[in-house]
Amino acid sequence: MPPISRPTLAVVGATGAVGTVLLQILSQRADIWGEIRLVASPRSAGRKLAVRGEQVEVTALSEEAFDGVDLALFDVPDEVAAQWVPVAAARGVVVVDNSGAFRMDPDVPLVVPEVNPHAVRVRPRGIVANPNCTTLSMIVALGALHAAYGLRELVVSSYQAVSGAGRAGVETLRRQIALVAGTELGTSPGDVRRAVGEDTGPFPEPVALNVVPWAGTPREDGWSSEEMKVRDESRKILGLPKLPVAVTCVRVPVVTTHSLTVHARFEDTVTVDGAREIIATAPGVVLFDNPEAGEYPTPADVVGTDPTWVGRVRRALDDPTALELFVCGDNLRKGAALNAAQIAELVAAERN
Repeated sequence: MPPISRPTLAVVGATGAVGTVLLQILSQRADIWGEIRLVASPRSAGRKLAVRGEQVEVTALSEEAFDGVDLALFDVPDEVAAQWVPVAAARGVVVVDNSGAFRMDPDVPLVVPEVNPHAVRVRPRGIVANPNCTTLSMIVALGALHAAYGLRELVVSSYQAVSGAGRAGVETLRRQIALVAGTELGTSPGDVRRAVGEDTGPFPEPVALNVVPWAGTPREDGWSSEEMKVRDESRKILGLPKLPVAVTCVRVPVVTTHSLTVHARFEDTVTVDGAREIIATAPGVVLFDNPEAGEYPTPADVVGTDPTWVGRVRRALDDPTALELFVCGDNLRKGAALNAAQIAELVAAERN
């Protein structure tokens, strides 16, 4: 038999924050791809980016950009994905989409390879959705614990890095830090706001020297879109459509890596030793948990790494069925680019 040709991959949104990380990851992982085609908005066309040690020219997003493409990774705004993902799929391309446009579509699987890899095989629309970065920062560890104990309730608070809002979020924090550096702030109401003026970028409040208890856009009953994503996506990935979930999303002055506190209740009694063993042996998870020695995950430790890091593992006070965890995950790597690359590898493996 002749050798199977390697699939052609398109990266749509290659010049964005996640796209940049995705190109790094594609250069670091096993090289299973033939041509890697870079696609972005017309204003980025003609730029050259490094992929697998070579300079590849960016082409403009168009129907013709998908000619000969087997699989496409999309990292573009929701409205762009809603328009162009079906175009690519209609041309026979399997699409892995990182936007929120298709995540809750019942005909689009929402996949985390360590948790529900089987779901990738059933894709009636030719689309596979990549979860939100906040969900991905915790779901690998939760999936392992759910498989052992049976999750029945989830309470989460997130501490989200500004890169979750893209390059504009990072640039806003850096500008604000420069404005407040060397000033005596934090002693009276409004002094940080006065220092940064109207320069809040994509955030409703200053993020330098501050935490903002809001991420996303308004939804019913006071919830935010980011909070609803965590609830709805966790239910879909774990196959628990009625799982009670309560979430508060907070933006913090960290460039990259989301952190979460997790209170998880299970069907069965849990033990700390048992939970620690499950976490320590779960694929894609690192247990870093020795508070007496000052060992627990922080964004400064985790940024630039692939796994979910878990610490502060303890049984809930007065509830033998519940665990408390602190979780960190690089929101640009496993929280977006890496998970998309892993999904693409699962799809590519179907050709063998």
